[in-house]
Amino acid sequence: MPNVKRSPSTKPAHARTNFDDRLSAAAAAKQALLERFRARPAVNDPAWIEQQAALKAIADAREARAAERRAAKEAEAARVAAEQAALRAAEQARAAEAKARAAAEEAQRKAARDARYAARKARK
Repeated sequence: MPNVKRSPSTKPAHARTNFDDRLSAAAAAKQALLERFRARPAVNDPAWIEQQAALKAIADAREARAAERRAAKEAEAARVAAEQAALRAAEQARAAEAKARAAAEEAQRKAARDARYAARKARK
């Protein structure tokens, strides 16, 4: 690239401004910020009060929806827990029934075995 002298317009912005320009720009920015602060509505301004009431209504509605979602989630969790408890109870009932059936079959087999033993003893 050829060595070309830069004209003042192609220099970066910070190189084209001097210290006084930067000071005056900072002062203007501070003044604009102060004017913006002073221009904001007062606390007892009816428009400001109405805006705050609207924001509060929106926040209350948002909180109500969140509470509704929490309640629905808790209800669903309770329903699932009750369903699981019912399934566990049914499984325990089936297991108890199977255990009782096995005990009854064992008692039948023992009774049959004892009857055979008694018949064998009677034959002797």
